[in-house]
Amino acid sequence: MAGRDDPEQERVWQDFHEAVNMSSPQLRDWLIAETALNDTYDPEPGMDVMDLGNRVLQVLGKRRVDLNDADVTLMRDVTDLINRRRSQRPADDVDLAPWRHSLMAVGHDPWRDLT
Repeated sequence: MAGRDDPEQERVWQDFHEAVNMSSPQLRDWLIAETALNDTYDPEPGMDVMDLGNRVLQVLGKRRVDLNDADVTLMRDVTDLINRRRSQRPADDVDLAPWRHSLMAVGHDPWRDLT
């Protein structure tokens, strides 16, 4: 398990909470709505974005001292995914909704970057 005073864990925690800019209730509501609408697409081949979003929701409900190694790995992977997807913003508005929705499914609303 990751150590309580682990500087790497602290960095991952900070990076994750900067990348995931939706609150737990906002993410939960989004996942419920998206499950009903089912219009998101997998951000990476073979990745179930809704499952990933639910795992993010579980980590958001934890205190830093309660994280295990799997949580830290998830936080690192989600932060990398969000950063990679943000850099792939579509040039036209036609593709913006699926792009935004895939980010929101893991806890990042790119519209908040504009405020």
